[in-house]
Amino acid sequence: MDERAMTAAVFDPTPCVLGEGALWHPDSQSLIWFDILGRRMFQRGETGAVRRFEFDQYVSAAGRVSEHTVILASQNALNLLDLRTGAHEVLVPLDAENPLTRSNDGRADPQGGFWIGTMAIAVAPGAGAIWRYHKGELRKLFPNITIPNSICFAPDGGHAYFSDTARAIIWKVRLDAQGWPMAEPEVFADLRGEGLNPDGAVVDVEGALWSAQWGASRVARYDAAGTFIDAVTFPATQISCPAFGGAGLTTLFATSAAEGLVDPAALEGAVFAAADVGKGQEEHSVLI
Repeated sequence: MDERAMTAAVFDPTPCVLGEGALWHPDSQSLIWFDILGRRMFQRGETGAVRRFEFDQYVSAAGRVSEHTVILASQNALNLLDLRTGAHEVLVPLDAENPLTRSNDGRADPQGGFWIGTMAIAVAPGAGAIWRYHKGELRKLFPNITIPNSICFAPDGGHAYFSDTARAIIWKVRLDAQGWPMAEPEVFADLRGEGLNPDGAVVDVEGALWSAQWGASRVARYDAAGTFIDAVTFPATQISCPAFGGAGLTTLFATSAAEGLVDPAALEGAVFAAADVGKGQEEHSVLI
């Protein structure tokens, strides 16, 4: 197995209980990420101080809307957040009638939609789903998901990917011209036999999928057919979500989590950066 070991540096040492939702915001040239259980969002450029946004409920993922605005997934809504002031307002409720669920992984698609997963706060089996927001419409796409993750998209917008971490499977689904699924999902990578847990993922400009694998200290790269290519190793156990960013989109950022670890090491929950391991797509804009 080809792994590029210990090539990552610490990007930000702020410890997250459950770091997630890594997103490179191209307008501000900054990384956005979340501590879901800490109810915080962070933003930091390649240099300079980190900004902290505090919330009164769980927050987990964001999508670029404009230079100063992102769509923000919270426990029971999709919101519009002003990055300058921190002010936010509800755009549309998200599974709001169910107080036992929260949002998890999410990302914007090439057609201007925003995909977001929900799951039970107590991680009850099958209590979550994959949803898509597009031009004012929120639609549930795939129910009976336990831990929704790996939401990402082929560069041409023809396919979406998602996983259920609890089932250790990443699926691939064909999309129509508007970005809605037009076929049943098919297995892209079945990781059960390897004991791997697919968490967040991102697709690079060549169409390879980079999968953060919870508990394995790595982000693994798969070609468009789902074949393992190689992996980048990080100095934390629970790597949770990757994002390409920085100059030329050639730095692979990765969040991590200290959740559930007994006597966690100093870097568990930090954010890391591995330079020049690939080239990512620029994050797409959500059409409100």
